[in-house]
Amino acid sequence: MRIRVVDLGLVSPVRSQTVYHAVGYAFHPQSPPTILLVSPTDPYVSIGFHQDAQREVDLDYCRSVGLPVIRREVGGGAVYLDHNQVFTQWIFPRELVPLRVEDRFAWYVRPLIETYRRWGIDASWRPINDIHVRGRKIGGTGAASIGDAEILVGSLMLDFDTKQMARVLKVASEKMRDKVYQSLEEYMTTMRRELGTMPDRDQVVHTYLEQVSAVLGAELELGALTSEEEALAAELDERFASEEWLYQKGGLRESGIKIHADVRLHEAALKVPGGLIRVIVRTHGGRIDDVSFSGDFTLLPALGLAAIEQAVRGLSLKREEIAERIRQAYRALGLQSPGVAPDDFATAILHAVEPAR
Repeated sequence: MRIRVVDLGLVSPVRSQTVYHAVGYAFHPQSPPTILLVSPTDPYVSIGFHQDAQREVDLDYCRSVGLPVIRREVGGGAVYLDHNQVFTQWIFPRELVPLRVEDRFAWYVRPLIETYRRWGIDASWRPINDIHVRGRKIGGTGAASIGDAEILVGSLMLDFDTKQMARVLKVASEKMRDKVYQSLEEYMTTMRRELGTMPDRDQVVHTYLEQVSAVLGAELELGALTSEEEALAAELDERFASEEWLYQKGGLRESGIKIHADVRLHEAALKVPGGLIRVIVRTHGGRIDDVSFSGDFTLLPALGLAAIEQAVRGLSLKREEIAERIRQAYRALGLQSPGVAPDDFATAILHAVEPAR
């Protein structure tokens, strides 16, 4: 098999998204399987095809700092992107791509994983579409069908700005934003973090192409975009930069903020007779990994709130199990909370995570 490789280097933010769409729309039976390598000149925010921009992204903040927000035709969540990632975009004919989606992602990530391993990073596939290093995410992937082509996209994570990622998301409170940042720091990693130094882009790309050739048993041919692909990309640049495209309503919304395949952050507020309970819950593998309560209720002694938070960590998302553990904390510490029952804290937790279950 021969594969055309087009390394575009640094291009505009919108072109870093439109180029693989253009190659997909221009694809025909005689088109070669193509791998695009590209990084954006400037940072931006990319949102998934099904997302509602106004609900997922802090658009006012993005405008204030000049961050474009661009909708793609591939699914997934909102993500902050910049020149420290090398996007690896595959545009292949359907007959060369595994039929099952899970097999497709496993096939696509193998060269990425082998690249990290050649650099001394112990990467592995985390089904269905993540790459992990000892439990930390170092990259995700996406897929779509565009025209007559099957598309697979992902990246080589040289570095990642977790602080800016947390800032661009639409969240209900600054406390929630702090938790997003803390969770990204805890559950994400990059080549720079693993190696202790910033790797050279060209060297990483060279390793990646070696692994693509070896894994796929393919001959790689450096090439360029055709005039048709260039023209389509220019048309799509205008479309993807339009407000009409950005503000079209997405049909899907997942509960919480995804940190990686197993980790999500959720936030909710519950009105009870004794006041308002606010909760931020981080779940990991279907269990409570971290929780933080606040609100305008009264709890005596005040230090009892930390005890409640500690009591529920590690529990499954079963109402009675959570409620009973909180009742135990009440009894052990003699907690008093007029108008707020122990079970109300359990209800608040489940109110936050319920849509995801």
